[in-house]
Amino acid sequence: MNGTEVEIEIVQHLSSVDAADWDACACPEAADGGAPEDPFTTYRFLKALEDSGSVGPGSGWAPHYLLARAEGQLIACAPLYLKSHSQGEYIFDHSWAHAYERAGGRYYPKFQIAAPFTPVTGRRFLTLPGVEETGMAALVQGAVEIAAKNGISSVHATFCTGAEAAAGEKLGLMARTGSQYHWENPGYEDFDEFLAALSSRKRKTIRKERRRAQDFGGEIVQVTGDAIRPTHWDAFWEFYQDTGARKWGRPYLTRQFFDIAHQTMRDDILLVLAMRDGQPVAGALNFIGRTALFGRYWGCIEDHPCLHFECCYYQAMDYAIAHGLDRVEAGAQGEHKIARGYLPRHVHSLHWIADPGFAKAVAQFLRAERGAVEEEVEILTDYGPFRKTEMREQE
Repeated sequence: MNGTEVEIEIVQHLSSVDAADWDACACPEAADGGAPEDPFTTYRFLKALEDSGSVGPGSGWAPHYLLARAEGQLIACAPLYLKSHSQGEYIFDHSWAHAYERAGGRYYPKFQIAAPFTPVTGRRFLTLPGVEETGMAALVQGAVEIAAKNGISSVHATFCTGAEAAAGEKLGLMARTGSQYHWENPGYEDFDEFLAALSSRKRKTIRKERRRAQDFGGEIVQVTGDAIRPTHWDAFWEFYQDTGARKWGRPYLTRQFFDIAHQTMRDDILLVLAMRDGQPVAGALNFIGRTALFGRYWGCIEDHPCLHFECCYYQAMDYAIAHGLDRVEAGAQGEHKIARGYLPRHVHSLHWIADPGFAKAVAQFLRAERGAVEEEVEILTDYGPFRKTEMREQE
């Protein structure tokens, strides 16, 4: 691509982009008919968000998809949104916004390169294979120049890969490090083999939790693809509304999102449902990637001991083991996951701040924060449930 002129464009509707062109950048690995590494930057996921009204007018997430073309061909793209708040991001910058506004600045609107409402690591600068360096540089330069010309305070790329974070720093962006909890599968034959890797006390605790969960008075089932029925979504919407109202004030996703996802993404989805008398009383929504299972939402209409742990964590492990997946990512936060085999792992983001003075202050904050995160990850990993020999092997 050396010497080839790259043109940058912003479009506000994904329908302006050919689905095959977008996915050639977002998930080239799926060209063999298999699953993408993660489904959250695929055309079908982002289009479902837009068509359902989960992003767009009234949501605070205004789509401004960033495109890079060379000789008319789409070589790179990014899911870019103009944000009027910091909700639904999971790598939080509320303190930055408050500090800047107290100093007389205007933090919002800002640009966010992200999979909305999704704390899952994945590529955010989507490029055709072979043009990664050129494509990412074009997207970064384009986003920064558009922000600067339009008086936008900042550009943020959240839950990018470690490789993107390193490349972004070389391009002049500030890198931020955080952590979340993942369960890793080194090739267990079954759940009992995972338990054998734990200390005796932790092993007994998990077995007890699984027995208690199964005593809720029904059965727990896993459904995916065509086995997912419209009635399952009716029930899950009720669960999701309850959880959303308690955690975020209002749910991020609309009811229509689940209907569209059923039509276009049901093979990417695993529902774990606690059923009694043919009716779901609790459930967890997961998305299926090429090498990982991504836990996203949980909800219930009845409280039962340990049912949350079973549906969200242990059933996910069972599925990952049965299908040869490398890991389960169970979403943001939650130190209670450590005792259940989910250990802290680094997550990354990239940031550009227009105001030089404020950018300097943020850079100082990030250096201090990074050291604190490193220390926390080391300490929390040591608290993991694995026998010490197992812990050393995982490290």
